[in-house]
Amino acid sequence: MRFTEEQFKRFAAPPSQTERDKMQNAERAIKNAIAASDKLKARSVRVFAQGSYRNRVNVRADSDVDIAVVCSNTFFWDGPDGSTRETFGIVPATYDFETFRAELGQALIDYFGQSAVDAGDKAFDIKANTYRVDADAAPFFDHRRYDDSGRFLEGVEMRTRKGRRIINWPDQHYDNGVAKNDRTGRSYKGCVRILKTLRYAMLADEIPSADGTSSFLMECLIWNVPDQYLTYGSWSQSMREALAYLFNNTMTYEKCEEWGEVSELKYLFRGSQAWTWESAHKFLSDCWDYVGFE
Repeated sequence: MRFTEEQFKRFAAPPSQTERDKMQNAERAIKNAIAASDKLKARSVRVFAQGSYRNRVNVRADSDVDIAVVCSNTFFWDGPDGSTRETFGIVPATYDFETFRAELGQALIDYFGQSAVDAGDKAFDIKANTYRVDADAAPFFDHRRYDDSGRFLEGVEMRTRKGRRIINWPDQHYDNGVAKNDRTGRSYKGCVRILKTLRYAMLADEIPSADGTSSFLMECLIWNVPDQYLTYGSWSQSMREALAYLFNNTMTYEKCEEWGEVSELKYLFRGSQAWTWESAHKFLSDCWDYVGFE
């Protein structure tokens, strides 16, 4: 094999305390920027980490932190076919998403300075310094998914500058990840970190399939590996079994069509995802060969 068990063990470990401190500093600074904004003080806003950093599957090469800035004064919603606002007693909003995005952007510029803030399609990028890592501050409204009875699941939703809807389920994702990590004796998140580290190595060696495989997709792939495949006596054996399972079950769409994201509130290979089961299968095949498993 290209990698030893000792290397896999290092790959499975979380970032150092120094790196974690810089990530926490970035999160704290964004919270301070929100607290200093007179306009946002008048809103019901909560700020929390999301993505790899919150879910503790980040690796050293993950150099930025994703921060969600969620306003609860207005919410987006989905419901069963044929339902309307009146079905669930939803009154028209008086505060729109573009106004919130603009107020958030101004708060960040006021706190960090114009040169430190770049506005992207989805989030505001806050540049790193010696004290903190890069951070993406993403605006969201609450999201409600109603069922026929009027009950709803709570997530968050944004509208990108290009008009695309993005719905996330950060709390459900976090809870499910913690539960699987507990069930597998902390192996689940370690295997996610190993796979992510392998991808960065593949990128450095210019393997094309690694370029189109996102951090989120890798986390979701390992999520869909049954627990027993992640609990072998060594990291190398657990990764061998996990990759074999994923490879075999992405050979056809029918084998993986029921797979979900970690939240289990969205299918992994259906709809308008940025990846396909074919591209995932190619990456997994290349990763197996790259490691040198037999």
